[in-house]
Amino acid sequence: MMKKKAAGLFMASFLLCNLIPASLHAGNEAAKPGSKNLIVLIGDGMGPAQVTAARLYSKTILGAESLHLDDYYVGQASTFSERGEVDGSVESGMITDSSAAGTALATGRKTYNSAVSLSNEEVAMPYASVIEASEAKGKATGLVSTVRITHATPAVFASHVRSRKNEAAIASQMLESGVDVLLGGGADYFTGKDAGGKRPDKTIVPDFEAKGYSVVKDLAGLQALTAKHDKVLGLFSRSHLDYAIDRDSSSPSLAALTGKAIELLSAKPEGFVLMIEGGRIDHAAHANDLPTMVKEVLDFDAAVKTAMDFAKKDGSTSVVVTADHETGGLSLGRDNIYELNIDLWNRQKQSSQVLNAALEQARTPEEIRKFVQTNTAIADLSDEEARFILKGDGTNYEREGAYNAVISKRLLVGWSGHGHSGVDVGVWAYGPIAELVKGKIDNTDIAKAGAQTIGVDLDAVTAGLQAKYWYPKFKITPDRSVVYPAKALAAKLGASVDWDSTSGTVRMSKGGTTILVNLKDGSATLNGQAAAYAVHVEKGTLYLSLDAFNELSGQSMTWDPLSERLVLKAG
Repeated sequence: MMKKKAAGLFMASFLLCNLIPASLHAGNEAAKPGSKNLIVLIGDGMGPAQVTAARLYSKTILGAESLHLDDYYVGQASTFSERGEVDGSVESGMITDSSAAGTALATGRKTYNSAVSLSNEEVAMPYASVIEASEAKGKATGLVSTVRITHATPAVFASHVRSRKNEAAIASQMLESGVDVLLGGGADYFTGKDAGGKRPDKTIVPDFEAKGYSVVKDLAGLQALTAKHDKVLGLFSRSHLDYAIDRDSSSPSLAALTGKAIELLSAKPEGFVLMIEGGRIDHAAHANDLPTMVKEVLDFDAAVKTAMDFAKKDGSTSVVVTADHETGGLSLGRDNIYELNIDLWNRQKQSSQVLNAALEQARTPEEIRKFVQTNTAIADLSDEEARFILKGDGTNYEREGAYNAVISKRLLVGWSGHGHSGVDVGVWAYGPIAELVKGKIDNTDIAKAGAQTIGVDLDAVTAGLQAKYWYPKFKITPDRSVVYPAKALAAKLGASVDWDSTSGTVRMSKGGTTILVNLKDGSATLNGQAAAYAVHVEKGTLYLSLDAFNELSGQSMTWDPLSERLVLKAG
């Protein structure tokens, strides 16, 4: 009797322990990782309506009742970012951009729009991504995208810059990062201006080759890669990869890129972490090009199937799928008409981006009508619609935007604009990570869940990065001196700052060192002796050259002008 009771208690205890959500063990350092491998798939701009549109198309046009995604739905994530200044204007953060949302998904931290894995401060600090934390543990890593590999979403996993526009620095930091497999577009940011690229310095592809990377440029090169190629840089276009609707036989699909990345990375015994982005869903939605957008979602869904098939076969891989935000404010239905003209969704032959060159050449409504009929089979375009396309939609999309507005009305879909919206996005998952991302979560929870699932320490790697690099706001003076915000940087260095508005002086002190700046004449002294620091005041903020802060702190910080960061410790 006692044995039966003890056995029953043991079984109850066993079941209870195994039914407790894994999230409750988050603080238990002894908890073992749930998976060896982690695959993160991000559909850029893929909100709920984008997913529904692809499913409806799949069912009506392709005869498939559901998407591959559908079997793995677990919940939804909020996407907001932090308040910040972008291009001179202040944004609340209610509507995120891809870099802030990507930072949340990669590092588990919020930041301002445009930031790439940095904190939201005058002297910003780097946040480590799950990719970087995995490298610290010896895992193989990879980034795959249908856009430039230096674009916002891939960038946040392997680089740190104040502005996502600094893609040359992002490419250089990817060289330093040690990411094993990089597959996407963006060759221009790996190529110097003298060779037709966009880098201000030099072509860095040879630097990748010197570090053991095999470089491929087309589908044939991709297919030729084998497990012996343990480091790969695949640059399949100068900018973004072609849309799926425009793709020819030389361009790889996202599923093909995904399959090859998994093949290469899974050969590593320590396990791997891979991020895969369907980046052009966002671009098509920005343009309000529904037919192109639907095919991008389906291209992404095929990559999801590739990842899930591997995970099921492997048995030690967690997969999480989400979006960074929704784009376009898509509505399925409009004008009080209870219908969708899905039979027209498959008529467009090319993306509006490709069609736009011909649109720009048109001069008469008749030319527009012939063009639309040729490319969409819509034969009854009105004079009013044709003239609207000729005029443009009044945005940067001009005739392309007007064309898409006319076509969208015929398809019976609507758009709120050409930007992002603030709606929650879906979350799909497979493997042990699924328990950690169920229900209503925030996008930061995805990075935290990923790190927990594979047993890596985001905080420890973040601390290591912050001991090496700081990213201050800075100014370049008329004489080309680089200067930094005195109060913020001095405080970060542990100095006291006293701003005396009456005398017009600023005193910064640390230990036995004092710097006094006279704001009236721009002079400065170090411990009472004249000092030749560059002094600049703008909008009530004092900026000083780096030599002042090195004197104040006793450090030997240097400035990395490409990445726009202070280097505290080399290596």
